[in-house]
Amino acid sequence: MASGEGIALVELDEEGVDRAFRADVLDGLRQKQKAIPARWLYDDAGSELFEDITRIPAYYPTRAETEILTERGEEFAAEIGAGRTVVEFGSGSSVKTPLLLRAIDPAAYVPLDIAGDFLREAADALSAKFPGLPVHPVEADFMREVDLPDAVSAQPKLGFFPGSTIGNLVPRSAVDLLRSMRKTLQADYGVQPMLLVGMDLVKDRDMLIAAYDDAGGVTAEFNRNLARRINRELGGTIPVDDLRHLARWNDKYARVEMHLEAQRDIRFEVSGQSFAMARGETIHTENSHKFTRRSSYLLLEASGWSPVKRWRDSKKRFSLILAEATDPRNAP
Repeated sequence: MASGEGIALVELDEEGVDRAFRADVLDGLRQKQKAIPARWLYDDAGSELFEDITRIPAYYPTRAETEILTERGEEFAAEIGAGRTVVEFGSGSSVKTPLLLRAIDPAAYVPLDIAGDFLREAADALSAKFPGLPVHPVEADFMREVDLPDAVSAQPKLGFFPGSTIGNLVPRSAVDLLRSMRKTLQADYGVQPMLLVGMDLVKDRDMLIAAYDDAGGVTAEFNRNLARRINRELGGTIPVDDLRHLARWNDKYARVEMHLEAQRDIRFEVSGQSFAMARGETIHTENSHKFTRRSSYLLLEASGWSPVKRWRDSKKRFSLILAEATDPRNAP
């Protein structure tokens, strides 16, 4: 049963625009290497396009993660136990989230997402599949600590962060987010929260590029949708048709990068401010870092999470890691 219309924690300005969105876009467009955080790709239209991406044959992460959740349910149940509230950072997938919920018998489900309409649709869909499960959608920017509904504040929590979304962040931001999640998930009493997080693995470059630059152009539309959103919500005049989707492998940082590349010299306005891009200049819109076992464990440990168990799909393309919050310490 969904709890009403959910809780909205997004801060809007006098024009009804997310303040953080406006600030991130304007700050990002002023930089020498223009860059906008990947989380702003996921408005309602972007979230729907991403769902389309997950069904593209070359996009392996969703299938690989779903395989793990399908085949390892008993192991999840044994490690996690029943009765935890599942807090999902990002609206629940119609495929992956039910697999986890069926496996572990949770006390409640709290989806967090910044895309309000998509969030409520996902929450309603989960409520229909699990009519006896309390569902409390929260419209919020989960990059910061979130106050969860009072109904679940005292319950032990399991954070669920699938899809290797953690890979969108540079390491320092990933550490900040994982620490913030730890605070969000802390119960009112002493049971330590747990976190189940998806992390994509380092693999063949050609396989990676194919996953982020599909022949049908769905990923390109997903990327260009950010420019359309800026035009719509921030009074932008970006010539969207003059921007080309670009995906490339950065071996130094073990990540696939997505960019919007200007095909000619262009000028445009956003929120009354003027910007220009020379031909070949890009807006960096997304990173997708790939991990090894060591780098994933190091990231978790640096953020106050101790890895408990790691699972991989049969082709060793993707990992799901269960971790438990640990008390900070300054020495071994």
